[in-house]
Amino acid sequence: MNHEATGPLDRPSRPSRRKALQLGSVVLLLGVQHIARGATIVAVRVWPSKDYTRLTIESDGEIKARQFFVPEPPRLAVDIEGIDLIPALRELVAKVKSDDPNISGIRVGQNAPGVVRLVIDLKQPMLPQVFTLPPVAAYQHRLVFDLYPALPVDPLEALIAEQLSDKPTAPGPASSAGSDPLGELIARQTGKPPGRPADVRPPAGTAPRPPAGEPPTVGKAKTDRLVIVALDPGHGGEDSGAVGPGGTREKDVVLQIAHRLRERINQQPNMRAYLTRDADFFVPLHVRVQKARRVQADLFISIHADAFFTARPQGASVFALSEKGASSSAARWIADKENSADLVGGVNVKAKDAQVQKALLDMSTTAQINDSLKLGSAMLGEIGNVGKLHKPRVEQAGFAVLKAPDIPSVLVETAFISNPDEEARLGSEDYQIRLADALMRGITRYFARNPPLARNRAL
Repeated sequence: MNHEATGPLDRPSRPSRRKALQLGSVVLLLGVQHIARGATIVAVRVWPSKDYTRLTIESDGEIKARQFFVPEPPRLAVDIEGIDLIPALRELVAKVKSDDPNISGIRVGQNAPGVVRLVIDLKQPMLPQVFTLPPVAAYQHRLVFDLYPALPVDPLEALIAEQLSDKPTAPGPASSAGSDPLGELIARQTGKPPGRPADVRPPAGTAPRPPAGEPPTVGKAKTDRLVIVALDPGHGGEDSGAVGPGGTREKDVVLQIAHRLRERINQQPNMRAYLTRDADFFVPLHVRVQKARRVQADLFISIHADAFFTARPQGASVFALSEKGASSSAARWIADKENSADLVGGVNVKAKDAQVQKALLDMSTTAQINDSLKLGSAMLGEIGNVGKLHKPRVEQAGFAVLKAPDIPSVLVETAFISNPDEEARLGSEDYQIRLADALMRGITRYFARNPPLARNRAL
């Protein structure tokens, strides 16, 4: 059945209004103001990113919605039941900026008594998801709109193209005017001819080295492929993470640290950093793992700044995955807290295959954990040179975000943001720079002892 959005918000537009929308402006059609008849809108939020844009309507009671997607021109119409048009909805309209990569504007109108129609005009074909979330943490009921591009950019191709744009090369003897340097580099990176999909890497420690020559190493001027380090700034978007006594949010400081570390990684020959999020938006835990695997990352480093239930814990920690339970009660407590991020951030469970998720998170190998412990030790040794350590050894616990079966993965707690002294240090540019330098030295130290292996070649 074709659900075509109809009503006052989809009548032919006057030229002036059409022109305003084309310029990225937002049009709000408001009638007489009403008092909400049921649920009351508490807050509205917009989280734009190139990956997807999320809109959230938070209310003090559960609200229902019916959606209609119209492909040409692309727009999503949603009838929200249980509310009337109120001034709070103005905020949602005003929060959409002209540079949003996915939304060109929002229109709101009273479609019927107790029913508000929201029309989201889109800049490109999208795959929308509309779902509700029950109250959790500081949030009440949430109605969520996740708008995913129908044709997302391949992250590995984008990463390699970025590398080529930063480092132009002169044509070699085998080059020709019709050659495709991006396709050739992708083929070397994935072991597949151009146009064929990349395979997922085999488990850590099992990928064969090439029969002749030596494997790529960090710092070499020439290599068969990029060495990719996935950086995972914790939390984001709806999930602010821990909040310090001075109001510093974990999601903000770890993103700043990740950007600083990315700069240092990208300065290394044949190395590139990939961020699971490069702005303030939410990424589910299993998606962080999937993203790292899609770019065939050689390492995965999740960056956090946690809080504890007492005010004065201090020092940085590094964690690896455990197959046999947590190495301490504190490690178990922190892992449980980090694993609850999906509940706060808000995952559309109906859109995910729970069995596939569980299979992915149960495939971690002993080799991966051993490599992760080596990486963690190298990083912990360097972090100890710039600040205090909470524990002198790498701890282990069941962190969901560390369960990539084929990528050495660690979680770094840079400091306890709940400690006022460490909160101030985390906000300091000087400390962030010294910490990013230490993390870079740890990566270099790990690769010096454990050179990245070559990819499998296509048979």
